[in-house]
Amino acid sequence: MATNPAAAGDRLFLRARGIGKRFGAITALEDVDVDINRGEVLALLGDNGAGKSTFVKVLAGAHRQTEGTLTIDGQDQTFQSPQEAATAGIATIYQELALAENLSVAENVYLGREEVSRILGIPFLRKAAMRNRVNELLEELDAHIPDPSLPVGGLSGGQRQAVAICRALNLDAKLVIMDEPTAALAVAETRKVLSLVRTLADRGCAVVLISHNISDVFEVADRMVVFRRGHKIADKRREETTPEEIVAFITGAHPSLRANAQTDRQEINNNLHNR
Repeated sequence: MATNPAAAGDRLFLRARGIGKRFGAITALEDVDVDINRGEVLALLGDNGAGKSTFVKVLAGAHRQTEGTLTIDGQDQTFQSPQEAATAGIATIYQELALAENLSVAENVYLGREEVSRILGIPFLRKAAMRNRVNELLEELDAHIPDPSLPVGGLSGGQRQAVAICRALNLDAKLVIMDEPTAALAVAETRKVLSLVRTLADRGCAVVLISHNISDVFEVADRMVVFRRGHKIADKRREETTPEEIVAFITGAHPSLRANAQTDRQEINNNLHNR
């Protein structure tokens, strides 16, 4: 039913195998296998409740899987917290962004990790060094923010996404997970954010993109994984699929899903008949 493109050898960053997650009697994920590669944008797609957000929270350390293994750079990992996931190189940018609007761009990028020098035992913030580093990151991303001393509260939606990405890169993230980064943005701002996503992957970072916008996904994603009812049902490269096929997977209208449903119904009927 679902294709499963092989990971490209040394590009592989994270391998998830047999991931399951239960909340009491509710099964949110079941037997999910996904490879995440460096330099690749992987889109996670599915209706609300399909399981994609739960899967991302397992990757980000917010949930611990009930079954299965996560392997990062060849080492098995079990995250007890988001901090442990961050230490392993995984950064998550949620839709709300969690930026402090009254602080500057540079202060937001370094929030909680400020660089400090001591003179006669007295700590001083290395403001110039932090601004210079943020400028370098903004230039790498080709983000149009003229001054890292500007307050975040005055930035556009696309510029705020750039600040959040800079913060992830400053944490030395190898995998950046982005939750609906273009939601509520105008067309021009959406183009800027998609360009940032592509730039992030082109510099060698693995990117996981959660989106309901199929047009955005086909513009920027290299691969698309579709979740439905807690299962991974499709894993397609962009060039081997179409928007229509992806929508059919999401809605359950794809012929392979209908065929499986018919087989399941037949098995149930046979079991009832044989009792």
